[in-house]
This record gives sequence, structure tokens and C-alpha cells, in this order.
Amino acid sequence: MGIYVWGTGCGASELAAKGLPEAAVTAYVDSFFGGGTFLGKPVLRPEAVPAEDCGLLIVTSRDSQAIAGRCRELGIPEDRILFLKNHCTLWDRNCLCPQARELLEEAVWRRLLPRQRIVSTPAQLADSALSQGDLAGDYVRMASLELLCRRLTRVPGAAAELGVYRGGFARCVNALLPERRLWLFDSFAGFRPEEGAAPAFQAAHRNTSPEQVRGQLPHPEQAVFRVGFFPESAEGVEDRFCLVSLDVDFLESTLTGLRWFWPRLEPGGYLLLHDWGNPGLDGVAEAFEQWQRELGQRIPAVPLPDLCGTLVLCKV
Repeated sequence: MGIYVWGTGCGASELAAKGLPEAAVTAYVDSFFGGGTFLGKPVLRPEAVPAEDCGLLIVTSRDSQAIAGRCRELGIPEDRILFLKNHCTLWDRNCLCPQARELLEEAVWRRLLPRQRIVSTPAQLADSALSQGDLAGDYVRMASLELLCRRLTRVPGAAAELGVYRGGFARCVNALLPERRLWLFDSFAGFRPEEGAAPAFQAAHRNTSPEQVRGQLPHPEQAVFRVGFFPESAEGVEDRFCLVSLDVDFLESTLTGLRWFWPRLEPGGYLLLHDWGNPGLDGVAEAFEQWQRELGQRIPAVPLPDLCGTLVLCKV
């Protein structure tokens, strides 16, 4: 019986680095990109997964509740499903998957499943504008975003994201700032070769498109897509900004983003530096330190305990 992996994004690309050999994967599963290949293996749509051959389904997506329901429809037993993200509600979904420990080495099992915590909703967000699905993906990150957006009522400027990927964060920014123009900068073709992205990481970041992102925005009329490598893709942009998200993973791209956006950020605005606390992408934190040395000053910043360690910078 085979091992199938649900997802063709970053989570799937990191499995090999955590100890799961690519050769052990029978196929990948993706609701949006079925029919192609990923890391040399076929990508199946969910309905094409042969339930009788699925010895283990490793789910790398954060949408665990919806995928669990889809698997029930497809006849894939819960004791064959290993959820790597958002598997804890009031009970751990993985208690139904005992053979995961039989098929995976104990060290791999522990690297795949860091401990999770249940976080209570703060009173300020009892009437959140975000969907439960958006909040479930990375609650601390999304809840913090909403609180920051609520403080921008008197700060002028547009919003921007450098490093859009599949648009999950852009969708939330668009929902929370519906009256603001939203600039979306991404190559939609992966990273520059000189960044040195691993082949699997590069492949994961090519599995996206402007059309896919636009299709999930609640206010697409506010979005302006700039496709290409930055900062060339920003030529002619004259807006100033109240909120900027930098999510470009590597040192030089992060440094370029900080140099370009910070002078254009309005006082009282926020710049969100994603992956600052991610030990697997340490070039982001290094870029931040190098940039501060260039400025000759320390920038006020608050780290978030979200999944990838966002650093929030406030322009004073």
C-alpha cells in the first residue's frame, strides 16, 4: 500500500528535509493542481486517490477539517490519515492513525508533528471579519493582522504584499481593508536562481498563478497585480503604504523589500516581516539585522509567536 501526500505547497516540499524520502511517496494530492507532476511524482485530484491502495495519507494543508470531510466521502479511513497541521481541536485527529508510527521512524514522526496549543479568542475579536477557515490556518498570525488593521483607520495609504504565493494572506488583508488598494508583487514563477532555493521549495512556489489568487479575493477590484521579480516589478508605483507584508524567504529579496518599502510606509503603519523567526529560513532575520546596520538605528519591532515567527515593525 502506498503513501500519498495531500498538498503540493511548502509543507509537502519540506517532507524530504524532515526525513521522508521522496521515493517513499506514491503520489501527491491537490484540489487545484491535479493532473501534473510534483517532485517527479503524479499529482492526483482527491477523487482519483485509490482508497484501497492508500496505506497512509499525509495531509500537509492547514484545512484539516474540510479535508477530513472529503476523505470520508472518498472512503479513506481516518486511521490512515496523518494531519501535520491543525490536527488538534478538542481531541487529536492523529489518535486514529496508529500505523503512522509503524510506517515512519520515531525521529521522523517527532519532526513532522511539533506540539500544538489551543488558543482562546480574545474579546476584541469576538466579531472577527475573517472566516473560521482563515483563522484556523495560523490563528496568531491572522488574529494579529486583524488587530493591526483595526488601528489603521487614521493612517493613509495602500496595502501591499511582496511574496503572495497562493494568496491566503492577501485574501485576509483584502477582507480587512476593503477600501484600500492592495498591491500584490510576486514572480508567480518561484525564486531567482541566485537565491539558492532547494528544488522542492522552488517547485512548491511555482504552483500558483495570479488567476488563482484573484479568484479568492473578496474585493478583487482593489487588487493590482505586479507579476515579475522585485523591485523591477514596482517600476512606476507611486503609492505610499499603511500596511506591508514581506514574505520572500531569502536574504537578498528580504533586504530589497525592506529598503524599498520602509521609506514609503506612512507613520503609524506596519511592516510584517514573515519568517523572521523561522530557523529554516534564517536569511530573513539576517537581512533585518543588516538593514538596521545600514540605517544606523534600531527599528521598533515586536515578534509574534505565530507558526513562522513574524516580526511586526511600526513606523513612528
